[in-house]
Amino acid sequence: MNGLNGNQNDYPENALVPYPVILAASKGDPDAMKIVLQHFSGYIASLSMRKLYDERGNVYFGVDEEIRERLQARLMRAILTFRAE
Repeated sequence: MNGLNGNQNDYPENALVPYPVILAASKGDPDAMKIVLQHFSGYIASLSMRKLYDERGNVYFGVDEEIRERLQARLMRAILTFRAE
C-alpha cells in the first residue's frame, strides 16, 4: 500500500483530518464533508457490522446498511453543529 486508504485524499489514512477541512465541513462545504466521511468510513463500517443470515440460515458478518447510513447522518449532524472556539 502507499499509505492511502483508496480515497483521493492527499494524507495518509492514519493521519488526522486537517483542521481547515473540519472548519469548511462545519460551514456546509460538500467536498469537505465528503473528505471527513471518507476518513471515518472504515470506522463506521466496523461499527455497523452485524451477524446476518442468508436464505438457508447460514450465518455471516456484513455491514448493516441502515446502521451505516444512520451513523453517517449522525456524523454529518455533529460536524454541522461544530463550533470553533
